[in-house]
Amino acid sequence: MSTARRPERWAVDAGEADVAVLTIPAVLHHDRVFDLDVRMEVRVPDLDGATSTSSASHGLSVELDGRREWSRDIASSNPGQTDSLDYHCRREVPAGEPLRVRVQTRVQGVRRRSLIIEALESIDA
Repeated sequence: MSTARRPERWAVDAGEADVAVLTIPAVLHHDRVFDLDVRMEVRVPDLDGATSTSSASHGLSVELDGRREWSRDIASSNPGQTDSLDYHCRREVPAGEPLRVRVQTRVQGVRRRSLIIEALESIDA
């Protein structure tokens, strides 16, 4: 009989929303380490569209437990297609504490397509 436990996996798909929140509940008996991935995807208008792609941009801010961890705004590229912005980090979560991930997006001249937060527990072999 194996005593190995399966890694926890948490995710939230916020679709076209501008904010997403993922709360991982606390466990009492052991510390955990999570690999966190955030992905925002936008639709960039065609060059023929009413909005100039030179002013098109999208941005992402990531907060962990209420503190800003990372923020970036970039010019959107790929007219007529999609563009994305991704963030990855690893976070230790002490026993008895939850982890709250809050992501806020910003867009100018583009349309939000998706916003996803994923957390996968890293278990040492």
